[in-house]
Amino acid sequence: MDGNSADRLAPVLRPVRTGNGFEEALEQILQIVRLGLVPEGERLPAERELAERLQISRVTLREVLKVLQDQGLVESRRGRYGGTFVRARAATAGEAELRRRVASVDVEDILRFREVLETGAAGLCAAHGLTDDRARRLRGALDATHDAPLAGYRRADTLFHLTLAELSGSPTLAAQYAAVRATVNELLDCIPLLVRNLEHSQLQHAALVEAVLAGDANAAREVMREHCCGTAALLRGFLS
Repeated sequence: MDGNSADRLAPVLRPVRTGNGFEEALEQILQIVRLGLVPEGERLPAERELAERLQISRVTLREVLKVLQDQGLVESRRGRYGGTFVRARAATAGEAELRRRVASVDVEDILRFREVLETGAAGLCAAHGLTDDRARRLRGALDATHDAPLAGYRRADTLFHLTLAELSGSPTLAAQYAAVRATVNELLDCIPLLVRNLEHSQLQHAALVEAVLAGDANAAREVMREHCCGTAALLRGFLS
């Protein structure tokens, strides 16, 4: 790309944080495509340049580009003038439905409130401790997410987070979280399930449970905050 082309990407492309490299890189490249910063038919920056600007590995970048290709947003061309090119694309039914749902809610407000509730629940569970029975419930909810088939993953994931909210000991928090999660799920149901993201989420779930059961409230809040930021990055990417 020439200097002017690279400059127009500067507001979007930035180094990602280590914890959510895949999700945040996907968010930024989705923004580039959705905002038309690289017009249809034009080539994205070379892999080496993208990886350097995002400060991610080439392996992670290729996984991101594979998702975009699977979604029909870009195509890969080989040869001397090859690369990754933005495709012309009509709005899908899923995208149209997503935008209809987005129009009826304040997405940023929902995502921030969700983060407050989730980090609060994680901190409370760790700070006050869980009885043996409650610890078993939390581990069981985590195990269910590992065992869930792809089609049933979001249900298991929802139950895991609802269980954590319930175990916080605050019925009001749990009720508020259930309402927020319903809205978040309406948005998540309109975007694809990404295996790399689900694998990452599972690692964060496991780290969260470990921190809660160890009574480390600070670690539990931080893991949950990072987890919420990853989901928010995906949604913002598909909404841009």
